[in-house]
Amino acid sequence: MRKLLVLAPVLLAGCTSLDPTYRTPAAPVPVSWPVGDPYRAEAPALPAFTHRDVLRDVRLQTLVAQALQNNRDLRIAAANIAAARAQVRITRANQLPRLDSAAGVEVTPRRDQDGDIDGVRVGGSASLLPSFELDLFGLLASQTRAQQERLLATGAAERAVRVALIGDIADAWLTYAADTSLLSIAENTVAAAERSRVLTEARLRGGVAPRTDLLQAVQVLETARADLAEQRARRAQDANLLQLLVGAPVDPSLLPRSINEAAASIAALPAGLDSRILLRRPDVIEAEYRLRATNADIGAARAALFPRISLTGLLGLASSTLGGLFSGSAFNFSAGADASYSIFNGGAARANVALARAEQQAALATYERAIQAGFREVADALADRGTLGDRVAANQRNLSAVNETLRLVTARYREGLDPFLNVLDAQRSAYATERNVVAVQLAAAQNRVAVYRALGGDGV
Repeated sequence: MRKLLVLAPVLLAGCTSLDPTYRTPAAPVPVSWPVGDPYRAEAPALPAFTHRDVLRDVRLQTLVAQALQNNRDLRIAAANIAAARAQVRITRANQLPRLDSAAGVEVTPRRDQDGDIDGVRVGGSASLLPSFELDLFGLLASQTRAQQERLLATGAAERAVRVALIGDIADAWLTYAADTSLLSIAENTVAAAERSRVLTEARLRGGVAPRTDLLQAVQVLETARADLAEQRARRAQDANLLQLLVGAPVDPSLLPRSINEAAASIAALPAGLDSRILLRRPDVIEAEYRLRATNADIGAARAALFPRISLTGLLGLASSTLGGLFSGSAFNFSAGADASYSIFNGGAARANVALARAEQQAALATYERAIQAGFREVADALADRGTLGDRVAANQRNLSAVNETLRLVTARYREGLDPFLNVLDAQRSAYATERNVVAVQLAAAQNRVAVYRALGGDGV
């Protein structure tokens, strides 16, 4: 038996693998991103990068660092990795010799010639049961490889959670900045509407404005006050979301003061013309590891078609009394080999092979779909990126024009040259345009985060 245990690793190393030959599938997407309008020319290559290259504000980097320590989704992902690692060890253990033990004690009464009990008889037994399965056709090895690939897939899934978390924090931080700017706009609008109401009320008392002008000014003022209250609630909700993502209370000093300040801290990355960069996306990596696992599953299913050979042995100790348990006469030894093969199982073994092949085809389609979805995400982000600069510039020019219009019509109203309706229209236009500027600034900054996400997050 000792020789068999020594030879076990050698027999294991020499087993045959019935896994199909694995070849990485070709990417089912064009070799380059879309070009021409509305896309912009991109750099020909993309070096490795981290989220600090994109999120350059120290406050945002601090929030990300806190989230990587505290976020519950990441803790779940880490627990999943630990579970997958333990599963690999469990499966791997099947390839190694097994040693079981058993022991027992039996107490029986001892009687004299008259049948009376004059004592007890104590007996005991102990045994060591070594066993080992010869993996001649690679069944156990294929099962281990499948679990190892699934462990790597779980690790890639954890990285996908990290990338999503970093992107979500950046988006929430930018949204808080935008809502802070919108809150400031609402406060300024309330102040301007209050000045218009005071002015209109003075003109009404002077007999140069109708009462309808005052009522319209009050309507504008109260609408602005309602918007202000709503904006306060939105900003508070933004802070709550950040706290959820970070997994801990957020220091107010880490929050941005305006979208202008926050957007300027988000850097743009070159996308690179070669679409093979998608292969480093964590969801694509996860899908390929799962595809590799199904490839090993086919090998395991094929190997299950062949006989299974096990080596077993028995090293036993038995005695009628505990005192003689370890005497030479109490020692027993036996060894043997068993081979098992299912003669008839209703075709279940071959069906398992067919099942494994079908699951491999599904995993292949999932892998290809992940690449195609990644290609679309990058292409969509680049399409937005190619036009957002023009949209920001156009909205800024429009804001300058409506502010000048508001200044002129307000002056003409003071002089009695224009009706108050012109002032109201100019105020509404200015308010809407200011909000549009904030919205497009937010979209431009979040687009740079979207490119970071679409390219797979931190480079590896």
